[in-house]
Amino acid sequence: MKLRVWAPTPTTVEVLIEGERRTMVPVGDRGWYEAKLEVAAGVDYAFSLDGGDPLPDPRSPWQPQGIEGPSRTVDHQAFVWSDAGWRGIHLPSSVIYELHVGTFTPEGTFDAVLDRLDHLVALGVDAIELMPVNQFPGRHGWGYDGVDLYAVHTPYGGPAGLKRLVDGCHRRGLGVILDVVYNHLGPAGNFLPRFGPYFTDRYETPWGEAVNFDDAQSDEVRDFICDNAAMWLRDYHIDALRIDAVHAIFDTSACHILEQMAERVEALASAVGRPLWLIAESDLNDPRIVRRREVGGYGMDAQWSDDFHHALHAVLTGEQAGYYADFGALGDLAAALERVFVKDGRWSSFRERHHGRPATGLSGHRFLGYLQTHDQVGNRAVGDRMSQLVSHERVKIGAALVLTAPFVPMLFAGEEWAASTPFQYFTDHADPELGRAVREGRRSEFAAFGWDPEAIPDPQDPATFERSKLDWSEPGEGAHAEMLDWYTSLIALRRSRPDLLDGRVDRVRVDVDEDHRTIRVHRGSILVAVNLGSVERRLEIGPGRRLLLASERDVKVEKTSVWLPSTSCAVIGPGD
Repeated sequence: MKLRVWAPTPTTVEVLIEGERRTMVPVGDRGWYEAKLEVAAGVDYAFSLDGGDPLPDPRSPWQPQGIEGPSRTVDHQAFVWSDAGWRGIHLPSSVIYELHVGTFTPEGTFDAVLDRLDHLVALGVDAIELMPVNQFPGRHGWGYDGVDLYAVHTPYGGPAGLKRLVDGCHRRGLGVILDVVYNHLGPAGNFLPRFGPYFTDRYETPWGEAVNFDDAQSDEVRDFICDNAAMWLRDYHIDALRIDAVHAIFDTSACHILEQMAERVEALASAVGRPLWLIAESDLNDPRIVRRREVGGYGMDAQWSDDFHHALHAVLTGEQAGYYADFGALGDLAAALERVFVKDGRWSSFRERHHGRPATGLSGHRFLGYLQTHDQVGNRAVGDRMSQLVSHERVKIGAALVLTAPFVPMLFAGEEWAASTPFQYFTDHADPELGRAVREGRRSEFAAFGWDPEAIPDPQDPATFERSKLDWSEPGEGAHAEMLDWYTSLIALRRSRPDLLDGRVDRVRVDVDEDHRTIRVHRGSILVAVNLGSVERRLEIGPGRRLLLASERDVKVEKTSVWLPSTSCAVIGPGD
């Protein structure tokens, strides 16, 4: 393989390899350099700009010595795949399971995740979604402050470990979705500005400099990002990418970078002969994110639906601080189920302006629905899960509403058994000053929620990471086992009933009674009845109906009604 690098900023570029320093030759007039030598796999190398210190390759495939060490070449053709018969996932009908590799198992590696696939298959999910696995600072972290976009995190198992995990998932019928971050890079080990204008000062993100998608010399930066997306899907056989915080991607180009990426991935899907998907995270409530490119959209296949989460969370917990200030009424939850965006051009008290626009004509399959995610758990003061905030009866109601909604449902690891372990924010920065800045930043960030800054765990304390690891003794025990059975039953029911797989939100009808705290969600022939009140309630369901699933044993169907104990729910079907 040949070594190439885009470096328009320095005057000279050298490659340091096997103890030798060799001058690289300019190729063309756009800042590319090439080394006229063939390099075998497994060789360490680095670049020197204008005679300076060695720096990792911006496209480094592996950083075995960390973010500041040399790069190592990888031969992607050497791995022997066993998934030739894999035909990909069908995103609209999938149930997704988000996990963090480092906390999913005690070992915190790709191979250890493989050992837990039996649990996921039995649960009934279709795909796992990995939080970022590209190289980031230290041994453990969330991964959203990574800097080597092409390199697989070494403590997780490096390139070969990720390939073993993907291959093993495909053998078990599970797809793999990968979180990628294209709106910023972390501060530690970010050497890209020395090579070229990867960033621009035209915009700012909450996490640092904005990536240069529309300023001078941005063509190569756009290719850098699109090539990275293609690499994960092609070389690692990933089935879909979840693109972090696209609202922090600034691009005024006629062809937005997301549109360019969608076009590139569509062509790649044809080449590899299986569907490839792009899922965006966006808080813009802008349907253009998921509209087809042919009608002026960006061409993402789906996006996370925070309005549904916020509406459901506020109803179950009663919290209305921070961004939950816009939610809390049962009517908000009904709006999310019937029209996706609650704030679809309406006034937002949290933002103090009108926000969003209607998602008219879009399928619910374009949106992911969830009760918990890494964001919504980990960005709480102490990382408490829903099962620590409300009763298990309310958690069951939340799960039922997610898994019977017209959206693509997503679970967060451990949610299915009401894990008692928190998921907290943790980092492992070597620079004490950066660690201090992260610690203070977390405390100031949560002021809007009224949380005690002193109660927020230190992200740099190794104990914060350790206490976030799942306890795998729990799923078979008592209330945990009961919750796991509830989730498993809901997923099986969703898969067996076509009406629950229907993404047409215009066919969803929701009746709410704010005074009595009851909800009825009509999904074709299926009715989801919910009682969030403190006393038993009788809800009309019509004649010829039968009970399919109930969160409590005391639920009874009598003629045209269902009797629901306080804080319970039932899924009602036709009497066939």
